[in-house]
Amino acid sequence: MSLRLADSWVWDSWVADDGDQFHLFFLRAARSLGDPTLRHHRAAIGHAISKDLRSWRELPDALAAADAPAWDDMATWTGSVVRAPDGGWRLFYTGLSRADGGLVQRIGAATSPDLVAWTRDTAAAPVEADPRWYEKLDTTTWHDETWRDPFVFADPTGDGWHMLITARAASGPADGRGVIGHARSQDLAGWEVQPPLTAPAGFGHMEVTQSRVVDGTPLLIFSCEAGQLGEGRRVASRTGDVWSVPGESRLGPWDFDRAEPLRHPSLYAGQLLQDRRGRWLLHGFRNIEDGGFVGEIVDPVPVRLDDNAKVLIVDEPDNLIAAEPVP
Repeated sequence: MSLRLADSWVWDSWVADDGDQFHLFFLRAARSLGDPTLRHHRAAIGHAISKDLRSWRELPDALAAADAPAWDDMATWTGSVVRAPDGGWRLFYTGLSRADGGLVQRIGAATSPDLVAWTRDTAAAPVEADPRWYEKLDTTTWHDETWRDPFVFADPTGDGWHMLITARAASGPADGRGVIGHARSQDLAGWEVQPPLTAPAGFGHMEVTQSRVVDGTPLLIFSCEAGQLGEGRRVASRTGDVWSVPGESRLGPWDFDRAEPLRHPSLYAGQLLQDRRGRWLLHGFRNIEDGGFVGEIVDPVPVRLDDNAKVLIVDEPDNLIAAEPVP
């Protein structure tokens, strides 16, 4: 899934499969900004297609900041795409508002008949963090109101839909409040925020979360940079920032005593997907290398479970060959 754009940095990404082509959605911002730390408040959701998960053709952006005033009039961030029962597609994404200075995150949706032309769903209010369970904005504790990266999937028993969310608990050690937020819906339109699916487990946040079942084993996948780990998770030497945690179901509980970082030198926002042969692959973006931000998406890397069938192992950890720029 090698993708490097000559004029833009690319980072968090997710994939939808229409049965013929793979659709890659990704965050992008202009390299002309100069400083890559500025990219977050200029992010749009880019779009590319491929038949083999390696050779990509860029399409027009799926979504960019709305006209002001709006809850997403500063930037659009990470999300996920699902096919609705009516055959259409739903894109759930994170939005930032200029009115909040980009410090408060909310979650909304857009619809599409073909994964190419997207229309914002303006009928429903965005999903927001509920202060009964989740931390609201307090810059003395954390740098933002963390409520992003919606990962939506159908309930395994057919009882509606679940949304997993990068969130922080309302209490606990400031450097370790990261939890998996949760919301439910019966129709992919109205969402009810639920208590978190996890307790704080020593992560400042757990980003770009996925819940998958790999060879019969439920796994939680998320990312957390070393600098955002709680004190109890800090170690002298680590091998990666993408974490794998085994669990009992797609909704947990997950055994965080078994949480392990995947061995990959710079991969971030790791996501699992299956190719046409049913093989599990890991993709993500090249984050920090040699002290600088890279901002390109790597080819998919094969993964497998370890001998205990619990933790993911990356089969090709050094597969970080630079991509050719897309014209």
